[in-house]
Amino acid sequence: MSDPSLAGEELLTARLSLRRPTEADIDAIFTIHSDPATCLHNSSDALARPEEAGELYQRWNNQWQSCGYGYWVVRRHDSALQLGFCGVKPMELNGMKVLNLFYRFATSAWGQGFASEAAIAVTSWASRHVPDLPLIARVRPANAASRRVAVRAGLTRAEHLDGTGYDGFDWIYAAKLPN
Repeated sequence: MSDPSLAGEELLTARLSLRRPTEADIDAIFTIHSDPATCLHNSSDALARPEEAGELYQRWNNQWQSCGYGYWVVRRHDSALQLGFCGVKPMELNGMKVLNLFYRFATSAWGQGFASEAAIAVTSWASRHVPDLPLIARVRPANAASRRVAVRAGLTRAEHLDGTGYDGFDWIYAAKLPN
């Protein structure tokens, strides 16, 4: 799917607004991705220098331009503060084309259900707009919070797809797998 008309689509939940990132979000990208706690289970995602956030934003923006979807910036309705990021990107897993569900939030937003609320919105969006691709979440076995978000978003364990990822062994949670 490559529908540029979707690129400006904002997702709304009871408490949250999700919208496409802009250059104004680069500082938040750096702040969240340079916090050791937020990348504890995915150390390859950690940013060390502010310019890396600009490069990451550019990769996200390129995906939006080529696919018509990507990662959204998550905020409360009543705030300009970026709580985190949630979205999907196309990838291959064991030779199968899939959408990978991503969520990363500032530690100040942890434990309030924001990641689950955003992931549910993104999962619902993906099932409507990219229905032909299975949706997966790659989760480190020790990351109990991430496992809970994946399950709340409607994904179930797909142990037969588990394997080594970028930062170690991944448990795979999935929805819409082919039979």
